[in-house]
Amino acid sequence: MKSNALKKLAALFMACAVPMASHAANTPCSGKKGGVSHCSAGKFICKDGTTSASKKVCN
Repeated sequence: MKSNALKKLAALFMACAVPMASHAANTPCSGKKGGVSHCSAGKFICKDGTTSASKKVCN
């Protein structure tokens, strides 16, 4: 009985962990850049003042 409950718990954990991992994938200004501050001329401006090298275009 315990084994079955553990298998269900493990499956639930894996189902929740996969979307979180894909959400954490490369985003503009991630890491030490501190995130996106604003958008200027279609480019992401990071909170540290630098322009992101992202190929994505912001509005």
